[in-house]
Amino acid sequence: MTLRPDLRIIAGHVAPGSRVLDVGCGDGALMAALRDGKGVDARGLEIDGANVAAALARGLSVVQGDADRDLAEYPDASFDYAVLSQTLQTTRAPDRVLGHLLRIGGLAFVSFPNFAHWRVRLSLMRGGRMPVTRSLPERWYDTPNIHHLTVDDFRAFLGERGIVVERAWFLAGTGRTGPALANLLAEHAVFLLKV
Repeated sequence: MTLRPDLRIIAGHVAPGSRVLDVGCGDGALMAALRDGKGVDARGLEIDGANVAAALARGLSVVQGDADRDLAEYPDASFDYAVLSQTLQTTRAPDRVLGHLLRIGGLAFVSFPNFAHWRVRLSLMRGGRMPVTRSLPERWYDTPNIHHLTVDDFRAFLGERGIVVERAWFLAGTGRTGPALANLLAEHAVFLLKV
């Protein structure tokens, strides 16, 4: 099974045998990889019914729900890791969702598209319209993204709340870029966080 680059990073850094809650788990690709490759007890929360059905067909434990509403029901420290991959920018209250992730899991992985990537900036500058790029393929009116954040926005958000960055990875095309130029060069970012 081929995982998206951000999911490969997450899967590579989850400890074997741990308990993982994947919020916005999609079709369960990450959960299946963790279960099959690392013996992880993976659970999922997904808003889209078709994705829930696909994850259940893989034999995964997934419930249909909304991160904005349903994370409040999970007990404190009930998982070793909470994962929010490519979902933060689609939530109505990302600050609350992130707070729940850190409350529920000892560590939280968060990945998101970087809206300050140079291709996005160039597209806005040249055409004056919201860009459609490889990493942001939807048009402004059909995108699920309602919060357009950048690597620097997220770093500032974490700093204001005293959230510790254990590790961070910045994806650029098929490779990676360093933290100094991540806001300009990274298409996607992956953060491992703790309080």
